[in-house]
Amino acid sequence: MTIYEKMHSTALYLPNDEALVEEQTRCLDRLYDFNHTRPTEGAKRTAMLREMFAEIGEGCYIEPPLHANFGGKFVHFGKNVYANFNLTLVDDTHIYVGDCTMFGPNVTVATAGHPILPELRAQGYQYDAPIHIGRNCWIGAGAVILPGVTIGDNVVVGAGSVVTKDLPDNVVAVGNPCRVLRPISDNDREYYFKQHPIDPALLR
Repeated sequence: MTIYEKMHSTALYLPNDEALVEEQTRCLDRLYDFNHTRPTEGAKRTAMLREMFAEIGEGCYIEPPLHANFGGKFVHFGKNVYANFNLTLVDDTHIYVGDCTMFGPNVTVATAGHPILPELRAQGYQYDAPIHIGRNCWIGAGAVILPGVTIGDNVVVGAGSVVTKDLPDNVVAVGNPCRVLRPISDNDREYYFKQHPIDPALLR
């Protein structure tokens, strides 16, 4: 099994492979350039993201700085994804994000892990497990999503949550570890924040 096959199969591997490090460094150079663009260079940012990411749909916006182990090489974004500053994508393997999902500031999406056994960690071993985030999700500020997690469609993950297990569609989930707090309900069609009512004209 090659180093690349191991990266994408949840096998243990040593990430200090010379060819892998060279490739990663090239990706990080490009990420450095993206993070040093000016706010007025929106078209340039968009073009760069199309080069850097595995896939990125129309209407996506990522506020620099972006942090990514492979500069987005294994990241798949749908359309109209929004990311506030300091999004960290530990993209040692694939990260999939559906259309219209939003990331608050300082969110971490981490596909890489390390063995619990100290002897293996001392040798530098790691494994990677892909992450899937559905459509129209809101991942709150400071949330952390761990390797192998799948989050369904229309999910709200509360700020500061640590998502260790899969979450179903249409729920609000919070905490450390993150758990389902409640389903999205009819009340959410009436009020957008506490007792602030939604103008019915806004609902299509």
